Amino acid sequence: MKQYSSYSEWKKDQSSKNKKLITKVSRIISNIDPDLETVVKWSQGCWTRGKDHKFFIHCKPDHIQLGFYVGSKLDDPKNLLQGNGKFVKHVKIFSEDDINKNTFGSLIKQAL
Repeated sequence: MKQYSSYSEWKKDQSSKNKKLITKVSRIISNIDPDLETVVKWSQGCWTRGKDHKFFIHCKPDHIQLGFYVGSKLDDPKNLLQGNGKFVKHVKIFSEDDINKNTFGSLIKQAL
């Protein structure tokens, strides 16, 4: 697992396509809660409040996953959340068209 000293270093190491997706998702998160800290945990970009992990982005070659550490507790009327974990769920994002500000905003607000 590659180690990164900062969120910026992690983001710079991603593909150009994924950087665009990360930037768009990051803007939604920071507009909702600008006080969250960005860190790297488990080679993924994460948003935290103190020691409380809120969201993460996991990068794949053809998409990113916006993960929610409390995903199983979220109301997801559009059935976007995926994953078999007891708590963690994620949304797969293949293009900027997959990012709906209102839908993602609702999930993010619930997770906070």
